[in-house]
Amino acid sequence: MAIDHAPPVPAGPRRTVALDRAEALRLLGGVSFGRIGFTRQALPTIRPVNHVLDGGDIVIRTHDGGALTTRARHSGGPGVVVAYEADVIDPDTHLGWSVVVTGYARLVTDPADLARCRALLRPWVDRAMDHAVRIRPDLVTGIRLTAV
Repeated sequence: MAIDHAPPVPAGPRRTVALDRAEALRLLGGVSFGRIGFTRQALPTIRPVNHVLDGGDIVIRTHDGGALTTRARHSGGPGVVVAYEADVIDPDTHLGWSVVVTGYARLVTDPADLARCRALLRPWVDRAMDHAVRIRPDLVTGIRLTAV
C-alpha cells in the first residue's frame, strides 16, 4: 500500500455540535472499532479494539495475560476506570463525529454472559480471545463536526 505524502486538503472552518447521550451511543453502536484507554503501571495505555453494544454496555474481547484482562481480573469494587473512544471523521472534508465514554470495565465471569459475548463479537485479530470485558458507560460525551 502506497503512503500518500500529499499535503492535506484545507477543510475550512468547522463547528462542533455537542451530542446528547442517546445520539452518542447510537453513533457508537453503528461502528465496530474504537480505542480503549486505561492505566498500566500508573501510565496511560491505549489499545485499538473492536466492540459491540449490548444492553447499553460496550463489550470487547480480550486475551489471557493481556494488560486489561489482568487489571479487570484484579480490580475490586465496580471495576477498572477506562475511557472508550470511537469516531468517524472523513479524511478529506474533516466532517464527522467523535464519542468518548468513561466508565468501569469488568471482566465477564458469568459463563452464560461470556458465551453470549463470544457469540455477539468476533475478534479481528488472529489470536485466542477467550475473555470479554463489559464497560458500563457512566459519562458519555460526543461532538459532531459540521461545516460552518
